[in-house]
Amino acid sequence: MKPQPLPEKALKLGRTLVIADLHLGYEVSMAREGFYLPRVFHEVVGKLRELLKREKPKRIIIDGDLKHSFVPEWREREELRAFVEEVFPLVDELVLVRGNHDVGTLWLRELGVQVVDELELGGWKLVHGHKLAEGERFIIGHEHPAIRLRDEVGALVKVPAFLMSDALIVLPAFSPWAYGNDVLREIVSPFLRTHDVSRARVLVPLDEELLDFGELEKLSRVLGSLGG
Repeated sequence: MKPQPLPEKALKLGRTLVIADLHLGYEVSMAREGFYLPRVFHEVVGKLRELLKREKPKRIIIDGDLKHSFVPEWREREELRAFVEEVFPLVDELVLVRGNHDVGTLWLRELGVQVVDELELGGWKLVHGHKLAEGERFIIGHEHPAIRLRDEVGALVKVPAFLMSDALIVLPAFSPWAYGNDVLREIVSPFLRTHDVSRARVLVPLDEELLDFGELEKLSRVLGSLGG
């Protein structure tokens, strides 16, 4: 079963779609710290519903960090329940592979959501990526992979990216607030420390297409020579 990355920051695996790092409730957490951001819940759910209607998968898997706060927020259950009610009618199965942010989510099983710590699918093991697991080929989130590029006026912009290799696939964050971690300069997930991703292809989702920036190691050299 060959994984197919999509421009919507999702991965298609047979009749399954995989996304990661929605971080629902991020705005509430930031408001508690004095930073006020517009809510993007309807934008996130709307984009996901459009994708599900087009691809018509049997199953949707959230590969960790469906929610953001490590502690219960006052409207967390309301938002998670609304998410399930919007998404579940479009698929037969909704699965959450728990990430480090997904504390207190077992109650979602009452709504028919499968809540697991890892999942085998088509020769791949799906885990969130915040801690190592046994296996040979993995699909993870957690890293929020991105690269920094210079735009037409010379300013640095950070863009999300897939990292695609034979043994490890790293998904970009689905949340628009997750600006990403520049994997050319720093890594977060222990999987990227134990797997050789130098030859992983860097695919950048842009509008309705994926831009292939080649292998990570070669891209690093090119951007380094350009002062990126």
